Amino acid sequence: MSGLNLTLLTDLYQLTMMQGYKEANVKNNEVVFDLFYRTNPSNSGFAIVAGLEQAIDYIKNLSFSNEDVDYLRSTNLFSEDFLEDLKNFKFTGDIYAIPEGTVVFPKEPLLRVKAPIFEAQFIETALLNIINHQSLIATKAARVCWAAEGDAVLEFGLRRAQGPDAGTYGARAAIIGGCSSTSNVLAGRLFNVPISGTHAHSWVMSFPDELTAFREYAKVFPNTCILLVDTYDTLKSGIPNAITVFKELKEKNIKPKLMGIRLDSGDLAYLSKKARIMLDNAGFPEAVISASSDLDEYLIADLKRQGAKINVWGVGTRLITSKDCPAFGGVYKLSAEADKNGNFIPKIKLSENPDKVTNPGIKKIIRVYEKSTGKIKADLIALEEETFSENEPLKLFDPVNTWKQMKLKPGEFTLRELLVPIFINGKCVYESPSVLDIRKYCQKELSTLWDECRRLTNPHILPVDLSQKLYDLKKEMIDDIRKADLD
Repeated sequence: MSGLNLTLLTDLYQLTMMQGYKEANVKNNEVVFDLFYRTNPSNSGFAIVAGLEQAIDYIKNLSFSNEDVDYLRSTNLFSEDFLEDLKNFKFTGDIYAIPEGTVVFPKEPLLRVKAPIFEAQFIETALLNIINHQSLIATKAARVCWAAEGDAVLEFGLRRAQGPDAGTYGARAAIIGGCSSTSNVLAGRLFNVPISGTHAHSWVMSFPDELTAFREYAKVFPNTCILLVDTYDTLKSGIPNAITVFKELKEKNIKPKLMGIRLDSGDLAYLSKKARIMLDNAGFPEAVISASSDLDEYLIADLKRQGAKINVWGVGTRLITSKDCPAFGGVYKLSAEADKNGNFIPKIKLSENPDKVTNPGIKKIIRVYEKSTGKIKADLIALEEETFSENEPLKLFDPVNTWKQMKLKPGEFTLRELLVPIFINGKCVYESPSVLDIRKYCQKELSTLWDECRRLTNPHILPVDLSQKLYDLKKEMIDDIRKADLD
């Protein structure tokens, strides 16, 4: 995966447009594109951006091999002049992005590209593929971990993921979103993250009886002894046999770092309560009770409300596929183009669907925090040249329902600009943190959300407002286009 040349990971129309730009003599025109999304996944009140490190690797390694060019020539779609240009292709522009693990909201540029249109157009598909997928899984993981209320959440979805890449990079994103470990050994090696696992039902079934299977497992892994207890009968044999093995370890003066049981079927709330009583009465209050079986944030929250005694959650299919919302919905839209004098002219896309009308110009994002709590009050999308001060009053308003306004006095708020430089003139100026460091950062980011914004259903939606200058520009451009249509 990581060693694969991804240059041709693109939609055909990117290449046909590139040839068109060349033939129209505009291939070197400087443009700005924004990568953003329109709706939070899973009806969430936020999203977590992820995938930037892989996007950086993609940009760094962009080059058309001779084999790539030969393949494109074989399609009979492209001119020789265009194919010759591809042999020297590389990214020479600027990219600004929001760091991985950051809490983000709809309409905000997660990534901003400024480059010749020949380059900026081409990288659209791969950037969307990378950012969309990992942001989706990181967001889902954050929701699952919120439902678990501080319990360990293990990502166990590899066998149900949509292929090796989705399983491996999905595991990376799940760790960023809050999972404590993954069952994916390749992800553990590639990203230096904790791996975990127990044993399958086949282990138990391959021995003459359940007790023998548990004893043999404890013999091999005495320090991390988690036993799967539902192969035959959870309460009548599984848990009693596990307790027998735990007692035998104790008699041998073996003190496992981790000891407990795993439930993978049945009524998890009922069984975990019974298991807790049985383990405690046997003298093993430290034994953990882990659970799997098609878990997601909603089921975990329900089990918590029912008083389930589970303290480790193995979450697979519904996390690694984000089953209830399988796509993030990020888009990549032109927002500005340089004229002959090098001045950038804002661009806007209109639509019958108001949600698809874009924000024009070169933009930045200012996050506004309530100073007394450190919680996010709002985000402000502004034009790049605008400045704001914590020492001056700040007025925010809803760009749709403009009567909804917020006025903040100096001393009541702090400001933070979210977009940071990643590439300048084609050179990478950003060093990606480790995945575990991104995870720590993400936890701090999530702590800036109000609890009401993290509700699993009907969350409070934090405002994402436009600056007055950007709002006026957008309105003026829409009015001009409509006036031209009427004329």
